[in-house]
Amino acid sequence: MTIAIVGIGLIGGSLAITLKENGFAQRIIGVDKNPDNIDKALRRRLIDDALPLAEAVAQADVVILATPVDVIVELAPRLLDLAEQQVIIEVGSTKTAVVEALRQHPRRGRFVAAHPMAGTEYSGPEAAVPNLFDGKCTVLCDTEHSDPDAVETAERLFHSIPMQVVYLDAAAHDVHTAYVSHISHISSFALALTVLAKEKDEDRIFELASGGFSSTVRLAKSSPDMWAPIFRQNRDNVLDVLDEHISQLSRFRSLLIKKDFSAFYQLMEEANAIRKIIS
Repeated sequence: MTIAIVGIGLIGGSLAITLKENGFAQRIIGVDKNPDNIDKALRRRLIDDALPLAEAVAQADVVILATPVDVIVELAPRLLDLAEQQVIIEVGSTKTAVVEALRQHPRRGRFVAAHPMAGTEYSGPEAAVPNLFDGKCTVLCDTEHSDPDAVETAERLFHSIPMQVVYLDAAAHDVHTAYVSHISHISSFALALTVLAKEKDEDRIFELASGGFSSTVRLAKSSPDMWAPIFRQNRDNVLDVLDEHISQLSRFRSLLIKKDFSAFYQLMEEANAIRKIIS
């Protein structure tokens, strides 16, 4: 099988490594508007060839669209215009905008909306790694609007990694990812800004930073080019989650002001229930 990957960054590049190594793809074609990304992908052997978009689609069996989500909304209709029997799989972090953009497209059936739930704080072809997706979850959205053979191809692709496949509608996906992914990034960006502001006064603060701080603020290293479009597309859901998060922070703040450490302890105990969900 020949796979064209549009957007050779962390996700696209890591999929290229995995699908070539596990034998699902015999040939990987790379497409990227950034010549440096193409050069790095070729030098790292993430891809076998680099072609313009139309040529890549024409030669591919499957096209994976792995650009930032605003570019996905722009490119997905163009890819379907070019597709005949090719399966177009996009792997962005938001879904409602792209499925709405394609709802009336005459070749909508060749399109599968997918979200492999894996990543790191790094970006670009140099960030691509093997085994990034192993054992993780992929969400397939609105599959009733995709052709059965297109869905089956996407399922085989993700199972080959191997990944667990679950199914949601686009709206539910965007609500859930706001809770489990998007709010984490906003919190990390905010914490980084908080500490950077304090560091102006206490320039030795980072000497004291331990593993706990590093893991909490890790996501603040994430690319604004990728995350600003995600927050824009999922704005309403992120605002709902952010309001709840601010409410919970206010509870902790209020108890500290009151010196009510018994209730503070109880809140921490309630939070420990997350152990039952995440080991």
